[in-house]
Amino acid sequence: MSTRIDLYPTAEISGWKVRPGRVRPYGTSLVPGGVNFSIYSSAATSCTLVLFDRQSRKIIAELLLPDSFRIGDVWSVVIFDLDPESFEYGYRMDGPWDPAIGHRFDASKVLLDPYVRSISGRDVWGIPPDWDDEFPYRGFVIPEDFDWRGDSSLEIPSEDLIVYEMHVRGFTRHQTSAIAHPGTYAGVVEKIPYLIGLGVNCVELLPVFEFDEFELSVPNSYTGGTNMNYWGYSTVGFFAPKAGFAATGSLGMQADEFKSMVRALHQAGIEVILDVVFNHTCEGDHRGPTISFRGLDNQIYYLLTPEGYYHNFSGCGNSLNCNNPVVRDMVLECLRFWVSEYHIDGFRFDAAAILGRDPSGMIMNNPPLLESVALDPILKKCKLIAEAWDAGGLYLLGKFPNYGRFSEWNGKFRDDTRDFLRGMPDHASLLATRIAGSPDLYEAGGRGPLASINFITCHDGFTLRDLVSYNHKHNDTNGEDNRDGSDDNRSWNCGIEGETTDKEICSLRLRQIKNALLMLMVARGTPMLLMGDEMGRTQWGNNNVYCHDNHLNWLDWSLLESESELFRFTRLAISLRLRHPALRSSRHPRSDRAGALGFPEISWHGSQPWSPDWSAESRLVAVVLASTTSSGEDVIYYAWNSSSTANILQLPSLPEPFYWRVAVNTGCDAPSDINNDDEGPLLEPTHSFLIGPYSSIALIAYRQKS
Repeated sequence: MSTRIDLYPTAEISGWKVRPGRVRPYGTSLVPGGVNFSIYSSAATSCTLVLFDRQSRKIIAELLLPDSFRIGDVWSVVIFDLDPESFEYGYRMDGPWDPAIGHRFDASKVLLDPYVRSISGRDVWGIPPDWDDEFPYRGFVIPEDFDWRGDSSLEIPSEDLIVYEMHVRGFTRHQTSAIAHPGTYAGVVEKIPYLIGLGVNCVELLPVFEFDEFELSVPNSYTGGTNMNYWGYSTVGFFAPKAGFAATGSLGMQADEFKSMVRALHQAGIEVILDVVFNHTCEGDHRGPTISFRGLDNQIYYLLTPEGYYHNFSGCGNSLNCNNPVVRDMVLECLRFWVSEYHIDGFRFDAAAILGRDPSGMIMNNPPLLESVALDPILKKCKLIAEAWDAGGLYLLGKFPNYGRFSEWNGKFRDDTRDFLRGMPDHASLLATRIAGSPDLYEAGGRGPLASINFITCHDGFTLRDLVSYNHKHNDTNGEDNRDGSDDNRSWNCGIEGETTDKEICSLRLRQIKNALLMLMVARGTPMLLMGDEMGRTQWGNNNVYCHDNHLNWLDWSLLESESELFRFTRLAISLRLRHPALRSSRHPRSDRAGALGFPEISWHGSQPWSPDWSAESRLVAVVLASTTSSGEDVIYYAWNSSSTANILQLPSLPEPFYWRVAVNTGCDAPSDINNDDEGPLLEPTHSFLIGPYSSIALIAYRQKS
């Protein structure tokens, strides 16, 4: 007969009652009477748990764990009578210093736990740190008592998504936001009515994992200030929300505030996708700081050269060794954690091509990490989005190892739509391919158009307003002599570089923005809109504003008034997409499949119906998308003219009692530029239409009421 033995202390270390801990889960977990700590290292010779008083931030104990507290490569300990809210913690790991074979142990460093759930040290955004603090980052335990009130992930079908890429701080930091908590998770909640009014149902947040905005701290000779790590693509802790984005960060309440934001967005019918950075960490190359991974197990966590230096496929100094079983397990646990504990709806993987590299940096045919993520049961309903390239030259667009789960940021959609808009030759057929959901990239293997995240602008590059206002980047304010940022912008300034009061050029620019938005909302796939494009946000020609915590990145809400015409157009263009099933099908349209009203699912036209012009000189693309659903026939005609001259279109005929009704004509002044389905003018049966220069139109097959 066995006797049950409850958890109790069996030893004492540095005055604390302890016992060998549970090796899983890694990190910290609350157990009866105490706290369990578990940490991995394959090559460390000793492990010391360091406890800090949370109020004074002074060391209160250092517990050198005996070998009997180690199982395999994992040290674990339970400390009894330790108040979870009273302490912060880190580790000292001793071991060999031999960079040539990858070991960089340094017991003088107090290291962050890779699985830590909250991190102190950068609690309030922009408060200069104490540069003399020997241990700037410490972990702490957060209570697991948040009331979700029945919330769960929304699982909106991808074909119905309107994604809004945004920066948590930049969205509300500007003084014109007129809210109580600018620049925070709470500030996002205050602006939910705006997101609902715009019509978006998914926000894609730039990095919210804990990072250090002072990581760069490079003097800027141009501004006279200091560059900051504003975007946050440099992770300190993968399991910890950014404290500086929380109005309650100084109180250590960032986890609850983040969860409250997610819960409020879900209540409003808005999903939350996180931009996650698993391709590198904030520790940089061999000259960078030792914060966590380097001091715990450098040769396990990073891709190293034979000489012990860092492979830099990220462009940020190092690359994570993602397909090592230990690192793969950490990434999986991180994703599961954000889905289960924070109710996140999906992830966008930054520089995701790195996630398919082996320890030598070569691309793998069957990357274990990507397969594990794609097939994981906890992540089964998540949206998974890959940026299918990296800074090492690997470009996998359309060929990313997707396992039937990953969609991709479609860089060719961005490039081809930009080139057509600016009137480049030989782009009519390329635009048509993108409008049809990029079958050249995603039809093979049956992936379908939902593998494509369609975007024309994103955080990295010009805003939509700058795309039509600048031929060249103007990054002088970055303090790098305009050397940084891409030179391949595919932009057109419409005649004058930069801001102007010329009415004709301003009118053309506005028209071009509307043309771009219509392309985005018409194309098969999932559209993604950049924060502020709906109201003409500018970065004054800067296409790489990663380092600015100022007006270059903050959304100026006064634009809602000055750019009300553009906002109205964007809102109604989104509404148009959501009203019409023909625009949102999950399969590529085919010309040999019946659609509706005698039209196939997709048909191409030109100045004459059924006669598209795919020549190099063509600047006209016209298409009819047609489908039959339970609600009836849905037929829409679109045309884009990127020529400087007008064009007379002979429209394809409709059977009685249907007429073409004008939904969009960007060649018209507002409010005639865009209408609801039952508001636009009906066309006479002559079936001809004058499309203006640099203009686009949308016509709806409308059943004339008797």
